[in-house]
Amino acid sequence: MESSIKNQTVTMAHGAGGKQTSELIDQVFKAHFANPDLTADDAAVLTPPAGKMAVSTDGFIVSPAFFPGGNIGKLSICGTVNDLACMGAKPLYLTCAFVIEEGFPMEKLEEIAAAMEKTAKEAGVRIVSGDTKVAGKGQVDGIFITTTGVGEIEEGVSTSGDYAKPGDAIIVTGDIGRHGCTILLAREDFGIEADVTSDCAPLWGSVQAVMNATHDIHVIRDATRGGVGTVLYEIAGQSKVGIRLDAASIPVAPEVKGVCGMLGLEPLYLACEGRLVIMAPKNVAPHIVEALRACPYSQDAAIIGEVTEEQPGRVIMTTEIGTQALLPQPGGELLPRIC
Repeated sequence: MESSIKNQTVTMAHGAGGKQTSELIDQVFKAHFANPDLTADDAAVLTPPAGKMAVSTDGFIVSPAFFPGGNIGKLSICGTVNDLACMGAKPLYLTCAFVIEEGFPMEKLEEIAAAMEKTAKEAGVRIVSGDTKVAGKGQVDGIFITTTGVGEIEEGVSTSGDYAKPGDAIIVTGDIGRHGCTILLAREDFGIEADVTSDCAPLWGSVQAVMNATHDIHVIRDATRGGVGTVLYEIAGQSKVGIRLDAASIPVAPEVKGVCGMLGLEPLYLACEGRLVIMAPKNVAPHIVEALRACPYSQDAAIIGEVTEEQPGRVIMTTEIGTQALLPQPGGELLPRIC
């Protein structure tokens, strides 16, 4: 296949619905997405879940499209799979829509499709339908992808940002801020060299391990745009509770901490693409952490705070020297186009 697409670029003809479109679909998408449910018809015909299902859709416009630890293709699968997993839903089916800029290298498109194939296989989800559009030069920045997912909610599991309760432990599934830091450095705006790799990963396996340990889970949320800090403020507002964090317990990789120190950034507000925030009763929190640490993408899981009745809607940080400080409310977009 490589020889047939080497040195080729995507042209307007590839989006016109004719011979070139068929060749693009056959050579790139069908070659990587083939499975018994993938359709060539206008819509996939699927077997629905027996119980409740979750549906989520997400658009991906990350810049740059290729970064240490992944690319926009891997991200497009992880983002939607993780949204489903946050509702306790096993990912079943995905659809994907591509908007590709005229002139985009065909080899890069094939690399993106290969990453999607690999990640979907790992997540246990099938790509069943899709769409391809080609936009004129300059109308799109390279490639944008939208994925929609359907998942089956495990019986007895009910999670929501409305369900946080005073006394809940707050858990993060690993070190925070790595994706945002990776994208920031990949843009080379600051001239900083640091060995930082995105945490981009499909997290259904981690959620499944937690649910095998206990169904007594109140909140699961993936900390993407705005990072853990923004997620905590959102949940505090939804559930009308306070949040108290222990700064010393929050895992941050040394290289991320170093970059944040140089640029005056707060790691809590840098995006993650492979980290969850979980809230559950304190008595089950150690079992959740134990289950997470046995999974490949959550080995650094930690309890970082608790939900309180005091100061509803606010996030209070106990600093490493024992003082308490109000975590600033998230403002505008710290780093646009991180996902």
